[in-house]
Amino acid sequence: MAAELRELYPEATVRLIESSGGLFEVSVDGALVFSKKALGRHAGPGEVVRLIQQRRAQEPRT
Repeated sequence: MAAELRELYPEATVRLIESSGGLFEVSVDGALVFSKKALGRHAGPGEVVRLIQQRRAQEPRT
């Protein structure tokens, strides 16, 4: 998934932060867009990319 995100968003910083308990969370500019813990499930195919695209669409254009 990190490779896919780097390809789609070469300007983005993709970091893996290791933790215990099987957590998987994705944030965009500090805003949580996916949390395995909160939802109680893994992300579906393409779900994280779609959520990132939705978040970016909400950002003000400069």
